[in-house]
Amino acid sequence: MEIQVFEPRAGGRFQMTLTFAVAPGKSTAHTDVVLGRFVELVPRQRIVQSFEFDAPDPAFAGTIAMRWELEAVEGGTVVTVIAEDVPAGISPADHEVGMHSSLAHLAVYVESQVP
Repeated sequence: MEIQVFEPRAGGRFQMTLTFAVAPGKSTAHTDVVLGRFVELVPRQRIVQSFEFDAPDPAFAGTIAMRWELEAVEGGTVVTVIAEDVPAGISPADHEVGMHSSLAHLAVYVESQVP
């Protein structure tokens, strides 16, 4: 993953490129370019964002709304992700795999920050 733009504030933008060795990409043969903005940021509680894929195929067109809810629990944090308006070209199974991958990467990052 490469992050080109990251403005973590309400109204701020983000852009990233996801690269796949095998899986087909939406933007090019092996990449997904994601363009989005942060709708709401509530520290330690919620991240709301909207984004779309830079993709020539209309099956991947449209703006996805995604809400990440964070709940402090003993020994960690429960993260709940709700995605709405996912384009028809993204199968529920593929979307679930992508979300699990995102959460796994988040866990690795967060756990590496804990002394």
